[in-house]
Amino acid sequence: MAYGLPKAEGLYNPKNEKDSCGVAFVANIDGTKSHQIIENGLKILNNLTHRGAVGSDPNTGDGAGILLQLPKEFFAKICPKIGIELPKNKLYAVGMVFMPSDDSKNKSYRSEIEKVIASKGCNVLGWRLVETDNLKLGTIAKASAPVVMQLFVEGDFTDKLKFERKLYVIRRVIENKINKIENDNGGFYISSLSCRTIIYKGMMLAKQVAPFYKDLCDKSFKSALAIVHQRYSTNTFPTWSLAQPFRYLAHNGEINTLRGNVNNMKARYSFLKSSVFGDEINELIPIIDEDGSDSSCLDNVFELLTLSGRTLAHSMMMMIPEAWGQKYFMGADRRAFCEYHSTFMPPWDGPAAVIASDGSSIVSILDRNGLRPVRYVVTNDGMIVLGSEIGMLDFKPEEIKEKGRLSPGVILEVDTKKGLLLDDDAVKARVCRSKPYRRWLDANKVMMRGLFDGTASITADVFRTTECQKLFGYTKEDINEILLPMVLDGKEPIGSMGDDTPLAVLSDRPVLLYDYFKQLFAQVTNPPIDSIREELVMSLTTYIGQQGDLLDEGPEHVRMLKLNTPILTNEDLNRIRKTDLKKFKNITIDITFNASDGVGGLKLAVERIWLEAEKYSTDEYSIIILSDKNVSSDRVAVPALLAVSVVNLHLTNTGQRTKISILLESGEPRDVTHFALLLGYGVSAVNPYLAMETIAE
Repeated sequence: MAYGLPKAEGLYNPKNEKDSCGVAFVANIDGTKSHQIIENGLKILNNLTHRGAVGSDPNTGDGAGILLQLPKEFFAKICPKIGIELPKNKLYAVGMVFMPSDDSKNKSYRSEIEKVIASKGCNVLGWRLVETDNLKLGTIAKASAPVVMQLFVEGDFTDKLKFERKLYVIRRVIENKINKIENDNGGFYISSLSCRTIIYKGMMLAKQVAPFYKDLCDKSFKSALAIVHQRYSTNTFPTWSLAQPFRYLAHNGEINTLRGNVNNMKARYSFLKSSVFGDEINELIPIIDEDGSDSSCLDNVFELLTLSGRTLAHSMMMMIPEAWGQKYFMGADRRAFCEYHSTFMPPWDGPAAVIASDGSSIVSILDRNGLRPVRYVVTNDGMIVLGSEIGMLDFKPEEIKEKGRLSPGVILEVDTKKGLLLDDDAVKARVCRSKPYRRWLDANKVMMRGLFDGTASITADVFRTTECQKLFGYTKEDINEILLPMVLDGKEPIGSMGDDTPLAVLSDRPVLLYDYFKQLFAQVTNPPIDSIREELVMSLTTYIGQQGDLLDEGPEHVRMLKLNTPILTNEDLNRIRKTDLKKFKNITIDITFNASDGVGGLKLAVERIWLEAEKYSTDEYSIIILSDKNVSSDRVAVPALLAVSVVNLHLTNTGQRTKISILLESGEPRDVTHFALLLGYGVSAVNPYLAMETIAE
């Protein structure tokens, strides 16, 4: 029986899993619980069927599910019938667990789970086999269908948030243990383990959710909110575990910055500290399940940030920030919040509409490019429906109090405890003034404006420049068709979108490492964002220095050097080299080697470079400058992209990456693609000295 995703093979890699789906929520703003909310949620889910997908089996969907408040009335009715006594004065949690159909594995996993829960000071009240009906499931869904069980856990807590944190630790310890037993988890997965919410989901069509889970049809099953999701697994494989919602959120879209975001989190594992988790923070690692989809990775980090003490809205605004360029009219506090968090949390960018809930509040946000539709309706009797399109529920015109849509970067919150619907201004005013972000920025950031004097201060030694151009493979086309148009017009030269030259790896001519990637990009037909929107939404701002602690906030987070552009002139780089600020102490690493050493010399040079980078990745240094200025007819430069990527990867794997910013001083890059790749593989700023000297010449 097959569970989970296929193993990486050939051109397929499970790390490329993407979701593009339909998402929505319905809620009573005043927090009134009813079975009608669940019925409405399921009706909305059915109306989003067209946003899902099926494969060769028309009855096997890519995934559908619903997130609800914990139905205490329902459990109070059914638990005594199966011998489970629920506590009256303590909190209890319910876990929705996918178990393997193999009885021996099932028992083994349950035993391991109970041991972990006991070791964390909680009690297992019992297990319940969830009543399911797979008659209407497709053949593929049936073949991989798990046994769905509910786990009841009692904790000696009166505070729900503290109990949630303990349950989070318990779940991560369990998942790590089961992973060691079975590489593919043997069909095991915890959909939810919470004292606030519960999730019913699976590899099915929207219309199959209610017939499969009989619980959802019981009139005593009540909730004040419901988040629903219909999955479209973009060119990838559907599984039971990757159906949404996840533990906190449901996501419609794609995270295009996923690989960089995941690596950034991995680099932080060694330095994660939390006053609320204490030593148990180490038991949460790895934070991200890299076998999951982009949406599940987003949820993994969102869960950590929220349970560490941030509100839902705060975590959402950190991860999916609004555009805050200078041309945007916004308050100083809002701009300071965005800039402060940009120094240590890279944006999870992509076309995204996200809804998240902790069981009492719901937040929804649209990405800053606004590339997913999100519309909402508020009725006169206090119900709100928000989702991927209008018409998910039918209302008469006289029943509607308000309707609208989320604009790019806009957030909306429903607080069912206080009975409030909060718009973008109200939410952001509260979050952005929760800490003195503006004061911290003003007191600590160090400004440096890139390209101080353009090329005016650059002098070119014609003989040396010509020699270097030969060494770095410059051609007349590079100078006349790439550099000159950029200098004269101030923009990237226009060229063909396709690239029909032989693949770089198959060419018998010397080509740059960048060419391989450029040919891959040329196969994608996504149109470019329009130039007006690009200027407003995108930024070249970068920060240099040691990144702050992800789970804490303080003025030291912004003690970084701010650059308005990642391109440095020779003068800019000299200023950094000669700075007397202790926070920005730097070291230069030579990335050249003797030409006579051949390929073996390249390998030894790469090893030397990353070992030197590791040596200087201490609290004493915060900047490493990789330089090929020693290049000559006798010394060859390691390809800049190779040098940058191995240093970035090695420091990430050793847990030292967030301590160090990588700068590059190289004669190799001269094309926009070159700079984009270098930045993508870990450089904070580039000094293309030869391109500058060529322009001056």
